[in-house]
Amino acid sequence: MIEQRSITGAAQALRISQPAVSRQLAEFEAALGTRLVDRLPRGIRPTAAGEMLGERARRIFAEEKAAEREIGELLGLHRGRLAVGASTTIGSYLVPQVFGDFGARHPDVTLELQIDNTHAIQNDVLAGGLDLGLTEGFADAEALDVNVFMHDEMVLIAGPDIAGSPLAGVKSLRAAQLADVPFIVRESGSGTRDVIEAALVERGIEVRPAMRLGSTEAIKNAVVCGLGVAMVSRLTVALECEIGRLREVEVADLKIRRALHCLSLRGKQPSPAATEFLALLHGRYGQTQTDRARV
Repeated sequence: MIEQRSITGAAQALRISQPAVSRQLAEFEAALGTRLVDRLPRGIRPTAAGEMLGERARRIFAEEKAAEREIGELLGLHRGRLAVGASTTIGSYLVPQVFGDFGARHPDVTLELQIDNTHAIQNDVLAGGLDLGLTEGFADAEALDVNVFMHDEMVLIAGPDIAGSPLAGVKSLRAAQLADVPFIVRESGSGTRDVIEAALVERGIEVRPAMRLGSTEAIKNAVVCGLGVAMVSRLTVALECEIGRLREVEVADLKIRRALHCLSLRGKQPSPAATEFLALLHGRYGQTQTDRARV
């Protein structure tokens, strides 16, 4: 109305009748207890109160348009942020490739990756700090939705086949023999460690940890140095085994195949970025039939 400087012009802009505009203006002035416009022979002129209110209204409408534009950009993946948490193996060996796929398609979305052990990632998803969590261990919270996006196999690794190295000359053994060799394990809270310990306990096997290390890379280096043997994801040692830095020792009667999980907060609507990330994750690594687990 202020822009048009007339009630008739305001009615035309709003596509309502002039009496309706006059009635609404009068009701508004009565509610505020002050006049907003002076009625002049040629149109209207805002009072001081009308000028102040008009300025506020312009700001509100500008903010509304900005919000609509930004929501459109967010839905179209032209802006926004995606925070993914992953336990060590997944974060180091799988997520970078998916982030590469995502970044090539949506360069304006900021990607963040937090690598930690399974329990820490699970807690951060529950707290709302992460959009998605990808873990190797067991998820045990009622408030989480858990999907298995692929399976991984654990393998026994030893150092180069030289004299004095644990399992030197051994190509294959039985699970019970693992109790006789120094074992290098991950720290408490590691999903990898949980899965291995559960499989060994199920078979009544107790290994003696020679040391506990906080990363798979540290474990691999310790094994190379002949400090013990370890069970790790096959994903993590493909290169080292190929070049002979490490070697895989078959455990004839023990196969440990673990599920890799995607965690999200139950009832939370996934953002467009999260939805796109999951599509790319399943496209690159997903199984034909996605197993679903409710915990």
